[in-house]
This record gives sequence, structure tokens and C-alpha cells, in this order.
Amino acid sequence: MRSYFAGKEIVLGITGSIAAYKACEVASRLMEHGARVVPVLSRGGAQFVGQASLEGITGSPVITEMFDPAQNPEIEHIAVAKRADLFLIAPATANIIAKAAVGMADDWLTTTLLATRAPVLFAPAMNT
Repeated sequence: MRSYFAGKEIVLGITGSIAAYKACEVASRLMEHGARVVPVLSRGGAQFVGQASLEGITGSPVITEMFDPAQNPEIEHIAVAKRADLFLIAPATANIIAKAAVGMADDWLTTTLLATRAPVLFAPAMNT
């Protein structure tokens, strides 16, 4: 049976929560189901997950900075936003949820989130 995710492009936003360590497993499972995963690390997310691990799992460059032409010159946030079939923020901190709620765009993840027309799924991970 063909997976729903087969052939889909999923932007995986990883924010600064201790639950970020699970992002590698999420990316791996999506890849097993045939998805192409575009990993994006927020500044906080980069404190919990290694860029090399995500690149190794997904085969895609990890996006971390908005204005770093040396990092990913071919990745532009509007192009990624248009190609995305799903925008998954996992883990989603209270900070990223609040930014999305008010339309704040102060980094690559939030700027692309504002530009996408794809469904957005938040997987909250924070202290109650």
C-alpha cells in the first residue's frame, strides 16, 4: 500500500525544546514513508540537535540562517514555502506558537511559515 507521505515535501521545523532529540526519529520515519524532508533548525533547536545528524538522515542541507549565502545559496524561503506539501514544527515551543499566532517573522523558520500555503502542523512540547 502506498504511503500518504510518498513523494511529499515536508518542511520539518525543529525548535529549542528538550524534545528536539526526537526530531531525528521523526525525520527518519517520514523518509521511510517516502517523504522528502527539508530540515530547519531554529537557534534554540541547534542547541539540542546536531546539524550533521539531520543531514545524514535526510540527505538534505539543514537550514539554520536567514542571511547566510555561504550556507545554502540555492535555498530561498519563498521557494521552499511554495514546494512544501506539509509544514511540521516538531517540537513546537510556546515561543514558536506565539510567533506564528501574531505573524512574527524574525528568522528563517517563521518567515517561511508566513509564506507557505501548505498545511501547518504543530507538535507542542513544553512544560505545562
